[in-house]
Amino acid sequence: MSEPLLLLITGMAVVIGAILIARLPAFLALVGAAWLTAALTPESALSRYAQAQSWSSAEVTTFVEQSAMKRVVVELSETFGKVGLIIALAAIVGKCLLASGAADRIVRSSLKVVGLKRAPWAMTGSGFLLGIPVFFDTLFYLMIPLAKSLGLRDRKQYGLLVMSIIAGGTMAHSLIPPTPGPLLVASQLQVPVGWMMIGGLVVGLFTCWIGQVYARWANQKWPLPMRDSGGITLRELEDQAQVADADLPPLWASLLPILLPVALITLQSLLSSWGPAEAMHSQGFVSLARGLCLSAGEKNTALMLAAMTAIFLLYRYPGKSVGRLRSSLEEALSQGGLILLITSAGGAFGGILQHTGIAEDMRQWASHFQLALLPLAFGLTALVRTAQGSATVAMITTVGMFAGLSDPTSSGFHPVYLALAIGCGSKPFPWMNDSGFWVIGKMSGMEEKETFRLFSFMISLMGLAGLALIMLLAKIFPWV
Repeated sequence: MSEPLLLLITGMAVVIGAILIARLPAFLALVGAAWLTAALTPESALSRYAQAQSWSSAEVTTFVEQSAMKRVVVELSETFGKVGLIIALAAIVGKCLLASGAADRIVRSSLKVVGLKRAPWAMTGSGFLLGIPVFFDTLFYLMIPLAKSLGLRDRKQYGLLVMSIIAGGTMAHSLIPPTPGPLLVASQLQVPVGWMMIGGLVVGLFTCWIGQVYARWANQKWPLPMRDSGGITLRELEDQAQVADADLPPLWASLLPILLPVALITLQSLLSSWGPAEAMHSQGFVSLARGLCLSAGEKNTALMLAAMTAIFLLYRYPGKSVGRLRSSLEEALSQGGLILLITSAGGAFGGILQHTGIAEDMRQWASHFQLALLPLAFGLTALVRTAQGSATVAMITTVGMFAGLSDPTSSGFHPVYLALAIGCGSKPFPWMNDSGFWVIGKMSGMEEKETFRLFSFMISLMGLAGLALIMLLAKIFPWV
């Protein structure tokens, strides 16, 4: 067994043991694993890594002589600089959508268009759309009351409605930026955010359809009864007053914080592919408009504009209140701060793993198996996810091992496929070490066995279906 592989196993054992056995927070587990791996990495491996970066001899010497903790801090700060602002802004957008009633307006409008019989599809679509800026746990808290209200009208559909929410929200969470996991994966693999969004939409919509197929079959085989859950009895649910449509923001305004950054980033990606030669021939208004679109489409700028729009919605609806606005934003930043710490620690651990030379070992192993790289990335991510419970931590832990393998000239396909394979690999297999397992079970009234059947099995199948589609697309449309 090679030395880099031993260091990888050691670091992963520390992460898994610290989270599962010692019950430490993910941030401490990842930082501890990064420090131990850095301390055990020999100088020869550090020197090879530094030389591979084409650094000067002085820079190589400085890097090799750095302490283990110094290297961890450098990697931590680098990850923080890449994703810090965008995670904070995404948290603000999500909180403002919930507090202003904009998210509720999106869900209600979808149901009005499709009707009660097609409500499961509306739930999936709304969950997928809201899952782009809103963290999954928060999304589920938002939508489960509506699923219960609809379940009172048709109790046979209750389990299907719950699974439809899961099918939509869970895939967007792992495939489409600005959610932290896919954002960091795209950054580490040097995938343009616009391409990650487009690829995430294609794979995500396909897997949502697979989830719906499974959900309809499972709802027939294991119907889920409505129970008192989430601190709300069925009696209270029936008597609960509903917010009037007139008190919610209009649909176009509710959609704007979600669609604006997606449109701007996608436009920027398309304009960037319009090369410098063509751009030189553009003059006057066309040149100015192109420059503004490129500037506004930068991911941090696009999210800043979305956050400003969402903040205005929160100020305007349901009533103007500066004090309420401040408290909501502070709560959003507090929640985003915890996610940012975990994401940065995971990025640091991934960076330290690169110092060991694990990427070169894996490159040699995979040099004769181009498409084998995709199931390998999927399988390792799934292993980490199953072991420690968090999809985001699994993605940001695994991507460090593949950062050196994203060159399309050696892999034979665009790195977006590798990023999507890691995203799909974060789906299998959620169980009792996953906070989402308990959130879904307790809020919906599922027992543990039901949660496995209706949640764990479904999203594992969706992840595998996503991998199959990614491999097919990489074979037919490599984009190399």
